[in-house]
Amino acid sequence: MDKLTQSYVHGASSVPLIGETIGTHFDQVASRWSERDALVVRHQNLRWSYGELQRRVDAFAAGLLALGLETGDRVGIWSPNNSEWVVTQFATAKAGLILVNINPAYRLAEVEYALNKVGCKALITAHAFKSSEYVKMLRELAPEIDSCAPGRLQAKRLPTLSTLIRIGAGETSGFFRFEDVMAMGGAPEVERLAELAKILQFDDPINIQFTSGTTGAPKGATLTHHNILNNGFFIGAAQNLDETDRVCIPVPLYHCFGMVLGNLACITHGAAMIYPSEGFEPLATLETVEEERCTALYGVPTMFIAELGHPEFKRFNLASLRTGIMAGSPCPVEIMRRCMSEMHMSEVTIAYGMTETSPVSMQTSGEDSVERRVSTVGRIHPHVEVKIVDAAGRIVPPNTAGELCTRGYSVMLGYWEDVERTSEAIDRAGWMHTGDLATLDENGYCNIVGRLKDMVIRGGENIYPREVEEFLYRHPKIEAVQVVGIPDHRYGEELCAWVKLKSGETALAEEIRAFCKDQIAHYKIPRYFRFVDEFPMTVTGKVQKFIIRERMMEELKLIEEETA
Repeated sequence: MDKLTQSYVHGASSVPLIGETIGTHFDQVASRWSERDALVVRHQNLRWSYGELQRRVDAFAAGLLALGLETGDRVGIWSPNNSEWVVTQFATAKAGLILVNINPAYRLAEVEYALNKVGCKALITAHAFKSSEYVKMLRELAPEIDSCAPGRLQAKRLPTLSTLIRIGAGETSGFFRFEDVMAMGGAPEVERLAELAKILQFDDPINIQFTSGTTGAPKGATLTHHNILNNGFFIGAAQNLDETDRVCIPVPLYHCFGMVLGNLACITHGAAMIYPSEGFEPLATLETVEEERCTALYGVPTMFIAELGHPEFKRFNLASLRTGIMAGSPCPVEIMRRCMSEMHMSEVTIAYGMTETSPVSMQTSGEDSVERRVSTVGRIHPHVEVKIVDAAGRIVPPNTAGELCTRGYSVMLGYWEDVERTSEAIDRAGWMHTGDLATLDENGYCNIVGRLKDMVIRGGENIYPREVEEFLYRHPKIEAVQVVGIPDHRYGEELCAWVKLKSGETALAEEIRAFCKDQIAHYKIPRYFRFVDEFPMTVTGKVQKFIIRERMMEELKLIEEETA
């Protein structure tokens, strides 16, 4: 390509966008590769071909219609990785329902907000995962569950939620069983699914994913069939995936990394989706790669660090690997090099994006030099535009830092029922303002150099301090609080809260942590607490968070390491 004269790139491509819904495309794929492995779930001892997955997807889609769910209804899923998650993803798409991804780490306040924000009519949930007892939490939010017939919930705190579906064996009062729903659809529902295939449009909303907000409550990024199906296809293309590939997916499905980079990249190329465990376990991941002869492996940098550092790492034969994706937070150069040499991932790629853009905008490829792959997030994706702008919105010259903005098929419809925050993020010309500081070099390679906002990335999880602050303000003893991210060798960053108590009050860090437990996700609970009498301020009264961060780094003797 010609050398750039300004920081603007367009992913011109001769490969057309897919002009179909997820359901229609899935059926074509399942027909073409019906006998090939589609889904392997190690912890469920399960192996399905594309034909078998299609039969289960169709049965569950018909069952959802039999329950009375209608096109456009929101259906939440609150579960770790399992086969039911995948079936739900494709069944809701076929039925014209909007799948709402709920973080498995959410606690009471967060799940209540999520369900009510988008008006979920149904919720599919696991019984429990690690320390999260989902059914118990739901009963706490809605005690009416114990006395209602399945599908007839009328709860004061969850007014739109009527139908609960539980994954797993056994009966639970107020819940349908997932397996039973699969048997509920009859001839009328099968006929209705055939009708829907003809009338659903690829620009219809199909998925809501919550992203933390700088102004407190999470926002529901609303994505279409067109958004995520095409993004999945081009993510897979960047890895040269085909029907012979077997992709190990230890990243969570509730996040774009799992359901788009994982599931949709696989199905659009006929590759196998392989889940090693419910949640990330380095040993299970290594065992699965060897047992299933996986050709690709996904993860955030901390996952690869855990795998490489596992005491038994050297006993595994990982020679089947060739590619994969590292994303979610900046990748240390040395870790990238070790993945390429010690894990045989010679074609591993780096991807950059955000939930609001389906998510990937930039990605390296197997053809890029090692240096490019360890020092940049690659080049523009097909059919997408990116520009780097200054504070006035003007495009900057190459190698000049500014805000990364992206435009194209991948940009979300908007934040669910939030016109104001949507208009703040997407301008009149259709550009999504990411809030990330980046540069583009003369050859179009992008480097993320910082963040305009205060977002903290802890082990691949995006955390906005303001959301944590808003919650901590609920504590009766807290007068003011400021939350910042500070460097951490294991997770990349950790949260630190400076707390100013109300006059006459005393408190310990353990008391504040206990207040957070079961109310907000564990990764949002600050690791460090400091009780202070005042915050460093500007003359205009603005808190200087960078000074808080510097003081904590000095106190904890932290040295911030630069990574490419």
